[in-house]
Amino acid sequence: MAIKRMDNVAIVVKDLKAAIVFFTELGMELVGETTVSGDWVGRVIGLKNVVSDIAVMQTPDGHSKIEFSSFKTPEASTPDLKHETINVVGKHRIMFTVTDIKDTVARLEKLGATLVGEIVRFQDSYLLCYLYGPEGIMVALAEEIGK
Repeated sequence: MAIKRMDNVAIVVKDLKAAIVFFTELGMELVGETTVSGDWVGRVIGLKNVVSDIAVMQTPDGHSKIEFSSFKTPEASTPDLKHETINVVGKHRIMFTVTDIKDTVARLEKLGATLVGEIVRFQDSYLLCYLYGPEGIMVALAEEIGK
């Protein structure tokens, strides 16, 4: 077998603190922050003169992590993610199971999140929705129902 595990998903943001606040409100835990720089970083990611602040957050069960990177140099480019639909090639989204989808959406909307569509019932299994989070990060939420 070639893969032992998946360690994390990395997302580039401009406002690292806003990402930490948003995903903390969602229920993730900040497990580490650091700054990386130097020749080794550039050799790994193919950029020169890299200085990047990094925050790693994990889900309450400890199994899933997101690494947020905020580049000081070179400056990050900014696509218009809030106007991309989910069918764009390479578009990302992160899905979380929550205990109360309506409460979670209400709390995240106070931090600037917006629903992509609406909260929809899927059979007798889930309530589902997609949100635009900070900087256009697409977040999907699922609440298990009928159990």
